[in-house]
Amino acid sequence: MSYAIIKTGGKQFRAEPGKTLRIPTMLGEAGTSIEFNEVLLGSDGGVVKAGVPTLKGAKVTGEIVKHGLGEKIVVFKFRRRKNYAKKQGHRQGFTEVRINAISLG
Repeated sequence: MSYAIIKTGGKQFRAEPGKTLRIPTMLGEAGTSIEFNEVLLGSDGGVVKAGVPTLKGAKVTGEIVKHGLGEKIVVFKFRRRKNYAKKQGHRQGFTEVRINAISLG
């Protein structure tokens, strides 16, 4: 089973063909293809290749499925005895990407 560790949006993800990933928001419409060139590690099922820091010529291609907002979190700030309380909500944006192919170069 082939897989690759890619870096996008300041985070690292394990990508496998056919798998859907939720990554930080990226530009592009749903249905367009996207290419990740920052491949940190890759395996074709038997041999594992590690990059220093990235694999040269390796790329992961995928397709944008949709954009959306994640679960709501509540940010509550409070200072006792100071009459200060502040409540704020936040929903982090994401892009859902379906991985099509992995090329280790």
